[in-house]
Amino acid sequence: MKKWVLAFISLTLVVVLAACGNKPAENAGEPEGNTGGVGTETVTLKVGASPEPHSKILAHVKPALEQEGVILEIVEFTDYILPNTQVDSKEIDANFFQHKPYLDNEINQRGLDLAPVIAVHIEPLGAYSKKIESVDELKEGSVIAIPNDPSNGGRALSLLAKNGVIKLSDENKLEATAKDIVENPKNLKFQEVEAAMLPRMLDELDLAIINTNYALEAGLDPTKDALFIEDKENPYANLLVARPDNKDSDAIQKLAKALTSEDVKTFIEEEYKGAVLPAF
Repeated sequence: MKKWVLAFISLTLVVVLAACGNKPAENAGEPEGNTGGVGTETVTLKVGASPEPHSKILAHVKPALEQEGVILEIVEFTDYILPNTQVDSKEIDANFFQHKPYLDNEINQRGLDLAPVIAVHIEPLGAYSKKIESVDELKEGSVIAIPNDPSNGGRALSLLAKNGVIKLSDENKLEATAKDIVENPKNLKFQEVEAAMLPRMLDELDLAIINTNYALEAGLDPTKDALFIEDKENPYANLLVARPDNKDSDAIQKLAKALTSEDVKTFIEEEYKGAVLPAF
């Protein structure tokens, strides 16, 4: 009986030792968190973006960046406030959704510590309506909605002025307001609305000036549906934005290079057919 017990214990020890000596080898030789191959250091970059076209452009460069050791995590936002405050508070590393006049205003108004990295594309602001096919059809007292942030609101008024709807004291003033209107022959009424809400309110309005990213999200085609639209000669190129403490980092600079590559230029031109324009 004792011999049988000793034999059983010996066999058990052999099995246990064999199991301990055969650990899974799938991660052998690869540092923790690496996905770029043995010995390749990888960095995760969290970038906030509007769904259209910013998130799509980021998704397009994601595979190429991964080959360079940058794992791109895209965080989508549907507003214009959180992407900046979350970069400032270091919840995300960078964002891609805004032009410089808007960025400058946010820095001044909110005291944010942000820095532009590079200009990527231009989204021409357009005028849209479901009630009229030409601005000549605007009636006395018609209601026009414009974005409620100062930079895009002024941009919208400038666009209206350049198309003869109103006259401003200075058509090139970046942050013009209703107080800058010197001629309004049809006594048009202006509503300031959160930019994201404008496409949803088209049925209620005579005309709305809408940012291209929100027009695209709503299924509008800026090249066909806009009554008139900005040209590319404007200061509203959309930027990759980071912080002063990380804008020159290797990962951010790799992203900046990818976003301004010939590949992305071709992607923008083929995907958006003039509704979005490369700024490089």
